[in-house]
Amino acid sequence: MAGSTTKKAVVQRFDRQVLFGYVNSISFLQLTGVELLSAEGQVAVVPYADIKTVAFVRDFESGAVPARRVFHTRPKMDGLWVRLQFRDGDVMEGILPNNLLQLEAYGFTVIPPDPYSNNQRVFIPRTALRAVEVLGVVGSPLKKKGKPVPKEQIGLFEE
Repeated sequence: MAGSTTKKAVVQRFDRQVLFGYVNSISFLQLTGVELLSAEGQVAVVPYADIKTVAFVRDFESGAVPARRVFHTRPKMDGLWVRLQFRDGDVMEGILPNNLLQLEAYGFTVIPPDPYSNNQRVFIPRTALRAVEVLGVVGSPLKKKGKPVPKEQIGLFEE
């Protein structure tokens, strides 16, 4: 039996209205907006231009606005460390996957700075952003170099 693909989500709009509901994590990104199923069973498509964030949450009671929006130190998770600047001036940091094939056409899904908060992942539509800046690449395979071998050390298994 397959697991449920319906996730709890909180949609924060630019007009400060907050919508609580459920999204299908595979097909919630529609051509015109995000498809949201309310607790009353009504399906609505919220236009991308109205959405600031879509937060995938553990529970609805804790809210959707993260207490911490930036990393205090360099993150430890692998991925692209990005700073997102919203069109209303707000700033948020997050981790994008280092695999560019996982980027969505309509926006970015990031892991927020506080892994213990109510927000597990946050989707930000492209229309909500003014700028996206890469601050660093965490866990790059290019930087994993060992210590240089001293010249005086002999090789045991060299041919």
